[in-house]
Amino acid sequence: MRPFLPLLSALVLTTAPLAAQAAQSAAFDVYGFRPGATLREVSSAVRELDGGALRCDRSRVDARVAECRATLSMTDVSGPVELWMSAIDSVTGVLTLAGNFAPDEFDALKTGLERRFGKVNAQVQGPQWMMQWVKSGRMMRLTWRAQQGVKSTSLSLVDGHVLDRWQAPRRTGTPASTPKGKKSPSKAPVTPAGGVEVEQKGGD
Repeated sequence: MRPFLPLLSALVLTTAPLAAQAAQSAAFDVYGFRPGATLREVSSAVRELDGGALRCDRSRVDARVAECRATLSMTDVSGPVELWMSAIDSVTGVLTLAGNFAPDEFDALKTGLERRFGKVNAQVQGPQWMMQWVKSGRMMRLTWRAQQGVKSTSLSLVDGHVLDRWQAPRRTGTPASTPKGKKSPSKAPVTPAGGVEVEQKGGD
């Protein structure tokens, strides 16, 4: 599992213009997941896709950040699809679905996204291709590369508003307040507002 805090910081920089756009209803809803969904919503969608329980760990560096993952079974994808996400204050900031899609499965996904959200130009960098949709402070990015007869595919959903709110105190240098007389949480499980059990962890 890749480190989330450096990734989040990079995404804040690259998606900063997203949050400045006019707010309007425009959810990139794919497979039941969308940018800005609560942990409860994501957990429910995971169960619908036979992914079992959404497994989350609380970051020691920033207690607002929960790192979550699951393995999904989808009827229109022959292999397993890995989900990893970062939730800030129990709201999804970044969610990625990744797996090896058969060529016809990938074509169906790509065509479906273009039909629902409009056609955009594909960009290429070496062996990797990328398409990106941006609307109302939210972004959806499809990346893929051909690999041994399959398309190694990832679909990322990013909520620029959530990332911007997370980054705001860091920009101003205002530390998160801690109630006096209370110690930092131990490794005991913590249950956020979304109702999904989150466990304290070390590392990033």
